[in-house]
Amino acid sequence: MADSTLKVPENVPGKWYIDENCIACDSCMSIAPDHFAMVEDGSHAHVIKQPETPEEEQACADAKASCPVDAIGDDGE
Repeated sequence: MADSTLKVPENVPGKWYIDENCIACDSCMSIAPDHFAMVEDGSHAHVIKQPETPEEEQACADAKASCPVDAIGDDGE
């Protein structure tokens, strides 16, 4: 489970976040490219847009379920 105390600083504010356990596998970006992106140095992903619709929320949930290291959280502020 992702740890909200380990959020990467590039996340936009909101419920969804990526923590420091991200291994830059790009799974989240392939599932929800409007919400997740890789940082410039390619070391980890981050949330670029919080979901606003039920469909976007589901895309983020699908990305979370696909994360091999559980680095995506949805319990942020």
